[in-house]
Amino acid sequence: MSVIQKIRDKYAVVIIVLICLAIVSFLLQDVFFGSNSMFRQSTTVGKVNGEELDYRDYMQRIENSQNRMRQQMQGASLDEETQQYIREEAWDQFLREHIMKAQYEELGIEVTQLEVADHINGKNPHPLVLQNFTNPETGQFDRAIFDRVRENARQDQTGEVSAQLLAFDNAIAEYQKNLKYITLVHQGINYPKWLAAQQAADNAQNANISYVQVPYATIADSTIKVTDAELNKYIQDNKARFEVPETRKVEYVSFDVVPTAADTAAAMTELLKLKAEMDTTPDIAGFIKLNSELAFYDGYASRSAIQVPAKDSIIDLPVGATYGPYRDNNVLVFAKMLDRKTMPDTVKFRQIVLIAQPGLDSAVKKRADSLAAAISGGADIAALATQFSDDPSSKQTGGEYTLTPNGYFANELKEVKDFAFTGTNGQLKVIKLAVGGYAIVKITEQKNFGPAVKIAYLAKPVDASNTTSSDALGQANDFASKNSDQKSFEKNVQQKGLNKRIADNIQPMDFVLPGLGASREIVNWAYKADKGDVSPVFTLEDKFVVAVLSGVRNKGLAPLEEVRPQVEAEVKKVKKAEQIMAKLKSPASIEAAASATNQPVLTADALNFSTPFVPSMGFEPRVVGAAFNKAWGTAKVSEAIQGNGGVFVVKVNSYVPAPAPGTDYNQQRQAYEQNLKQVADQQLFQVLKKKSDVKDNRAEFFTSN
Repeated sequence: MSVIQKIRDKYAVVIIVLICLAIVSFLLQDVFFGSNSMFRQSTTVGKVNGEELDYRDYMQRIENSQNRMRQQMQGASLDEETQQYIREEAWDQFLREHIMKAQYEELGIEVTQLEVADHINGKNPHPLVLQNFTNPETGQFDRAIFDRVRENARQDQTGEVSAQLLAFDNAIAEYQKNLKYITLVHQGINYPKWLAAQQAADNAQNANISYVQVPYATIADSTIKVTDAELNKYIQDNKARFEVPETRKVEYVSFDVVPTAADTAAAMTELLKLKAEMDTTPDIAGFIKLNSELAFYDGYASRSAIQVPAKDSIIDLPVGATYGPYRDNNVLVFAKMLDRKTMPDTVKFRQIVLIAQPGLDSAVKKRADSLAAAISGGADIAALATQFSDDPSSKQTGGEYTLTPNGYFANELKEVKDFAFTGTNGQLKVIKLAVGGYAIVKITEQKNFGPAVKIAYLAKPVDASNTTSSDALGQANDFASKNSDQKSFEKNVQQKGLNKRIADNIQPMDFVLPGLGASREIVNWAYKADKGDVSPVFTLEDKFVVAVLSGVRNKGLAPLEEVRPQVEAEVKKVKKAEQIMAKLKSPASIEAAASATNQPVLTADALNFSTPFVPSMGFEPRVVGAAFNKAWGTAKVSEAIQGNGGVFVVKVNSYVPAPAPGTDYNQQRQAYEQNLKQVADQQLFQVLKKKSDVKDNRAEFFTSN
């Protein structure tokens, strides 16, 4: 026991220290590496009223929108402008969901599972249900299709179908929540009888007036002195007019990478090698798709539709012959004649498109054959298309299309277009579609038959070589190394005779700058640099750029130097008005006002309280209001009135009854309330968004295009 006691006495302090270190280590581990650690990269892309918005959720929304857009554009690539639109649309929807969620919770708005089920299984299915589960044979909602999808969800081991149905249920719930919210807002809109009576009384008479106008232009701007203090006070007194977003301004010099004669020769050598392969390949379409800068068009074009250099020489080629090389902008091209035939340059046809859901192909084919038989028997294809077609683009026009050989038509309906040009006028055919389903097509007109050709274009771009690019980069680096601030930047631009350009009003989430294209790195730099800083060399697609940050504007009120001309004009107008009004004082008559200012007495008739615009004056609501001031009436002349175009003195000559509107109170109420409901529908969310505390941190997550 004594030995154990000695060990305890000797190592007690050490053991206590080790225990303390273990506890501290555990706590620090959470601080440094836990879910709330100081070194964990934040995924908060923004906040709405303190609620965090997650970056991953935002990016998923962008990806979903991109996929939908690509489907609409038949897989075409999305340019930067489209990408920017998608990012902003996804962000706005993200904000909308969180802002409206708070509104629903505050008002106690809910949509229960029973409500959702009733909108799906009840007697009156929800519009989303009707839209998504329509029988292609009848064009009507078919509950059996929905039941079949629900059964597939039970058997789907991946869970994807169940997830889609859950998203569908959530969409119905959100739709109904918003409907309840909007209904509450609409119910709060009212046009009371007292207001109708007051407006009727206000507008019951017109005023005929005499007036004197002293235009502000009668006083020279040079005689009015203003101070910065006065200008800044005007900005403070009119904050709503001068609120601005956060922006940056950069001035830049671009060193463009322009292909040289040597680069053109290199492209020509490569093109000639490809041309030799083209001459022997049995698959010209596949070869062009793999090797040409210009896409292969698997169709025929009329002479008038072909717009290329050396057009006549190319069109007159015999089948199998090649023309070129020739230059078309920045590409070198060989054109090979593949085929020629006689075709109409315009066709008209009507179609009924029946889309087949999985497992329903035979039923849809039977329906298509039935419709074709009816049309052959004399039924109106236009009426049938309006009733049965699944093609929304032509449903309202009886399925009618007018096409030219190279005109756009949905790729999913390529079989229809081919038949329209190769069939005969009046011919009717049921065509199986590659996307699933059938089209009943009747050619109604073919005109202007003439030669049409199919041409393959083998094109090679003339790109700048590494040497050319290195030369431009060397010039950019040399320029950048000689600039340390905006003053030296300006000096070197002038000495070297360079073309300086400006990109203004750059916002944090801009990805494209005018004249530069995709320039996200420059935007990021502009928001991290200080005013007057000169950038490193930025490498863009076909140029190198050196920029200087010449302007920084924070969110809030615009600084005086940016709005000085506008504010000076307004403040001078106020000072001019004060001078004119001091000169007029309180005129005893309209003639006295004219005499004091050396201005003529003018007249204006039929002024109405509801219309602030007067043809002889312009927009002058204060003058119109003065004409109906009971304190003056027809007996007295008005005081001097500070208007938009000058200072006015008004004398009412007479009041005459105004034509009474031919509507009763109920009609007025309906029109008034309907107008306000439309305004509410259009502007309500923007008002809620403005009232919300929104923090946008997206720029921190996007460092490049």
